[in-house]
Amino acid sequence: MAAKSNFRRWTRDETIIVFYLYCQIPFKDSNKSHTDVQRFAKLVNRTPSAVNMKIGNFGSFDPELKRRGITGLRNASRLDKEIWDEFHDNWQALIDESERLIAEREGKTEITPHIGAHTQKYGKERLAVRTVRENQPFFRKAILSAYESECCITGIDIETLLVASHIKPWAESDSSEKLNPQNGLCLNALHDRAFDRGLIAVANDYTIIVSRQVSHTTSAAVRNMLLGYEGQKIKLPTRFIPRPDFMEWHRNNVFVR
Repeated sequence: MAAKSNFRRWTRDETIIVFYLYCQIPFKDSNKSHTDVQRFAKLVNRTPSAVNMKIGNFGSFDPELKRRGITGLRNASRLDKEIWDEFHDNWQALIDESERLIAEREGKTEITPHIGAHTQKYGKERLAVRTVRENQPFFRKAILSAYESECCITGIDIETLLVASHIKPWAESDSSEKLNPQNGLCLNALHDRAFDRGLIAVANDYTIIVSRQVSHTTSAAVRNMLLGYEGQKIKLPTRFIPRPDFMEWHRNNVFVR
């Protein structure tokens, strides 16, 4: 009699949950010992090694990894590709579906962000004492992981000083743009403010443009922190490379020439 196989096929729900994880941790840091890999392995009732391999499968579809010569694993399934195609550019659906599935598995009645959660949430707007945006934790985690928790201008790597900056502002973005990681830059708090106020921008070749307003300052610190980076290229992310149309929108509508 043939031995009984312990093989269990991955389900759609399990695959969605792991893709949600894939988008929020640096690909190079993914391994079976990673805290989030171990936590999500328990959620989907798989081994950490199996979850890490599934992350490697998703990596095989990622164009930015391919651009850097990283191929991911070669044993991706048809279901892996289906989930990638369905959710890779449909971020709100990914967040809604994955967090619902996670809440069900944890027996929770209230859905909360699962990685890098913050008390304030951004995304869908709801009525409150003030308007609160939901799902910002996903956007922030996706941006920080893509830029390996470094400011793309200065290289500052203190996470508490870093901001997941929208290129096309939240208020001007439609529902498909608000949570799109390609509409984001990882900036330190000063350069986030300068970008938001139009004192700096990014050209389509990813070089930094500085407003002429800055040239009038007499502050050596400001000149060093802003003018000092003019013409330099930002550090490109490992995934979710900024879309040129978002950067063009910022230059045309926010940047002060």
